[in-house]
Amino acid sequence: MSNKLSVFEYKLLGKQSKQKKFGNIINFRDGDKFDSKKEMNRYLELCIRKSAGEIKSLDRQRVFLLIPKQEDERPVTYKSDFYYYDNFMKQEVVEDVKSVATKKIASYIIKRKLFKIKYPDIIFLET
Repeated sequence: MSNKLSVFEYKLLGKQSKQKKFGNIINFRDGDKFDSKKEMNRYLELCIRKSAGEIKSLDRQRVFLLIPKQEDERPVTYKSDFYYYDNFMKQEVVEDVKSVATKKIASYIIKRKLFKIKYPDIIFLET
């Protein structure tokens, strides 16, 4: 028996040893990948609301431009967890599923503030 690992075993070992920054576990449901169980559960709730006709245009990971590309800089974007149109409020809604710890990250706070300035007509929710 050889002590050498195959390429597949080596890659698998590397994937198993990686730990997420805040201890969240990647979840898969119906072929979709979710960064946390909380995010997956919220998606299932929104799917129920969509089926009931309460919301429409449910979209995951929609990207919003915050600051356009400049000559020597990349653009700054914000990627929402969920985007949808709420039929009762007659408003577009963006939702971000965050833990208490990630709500305190400076880059997230800045992007959230920029989003609210650039898109004042879209409701921004943190769940």
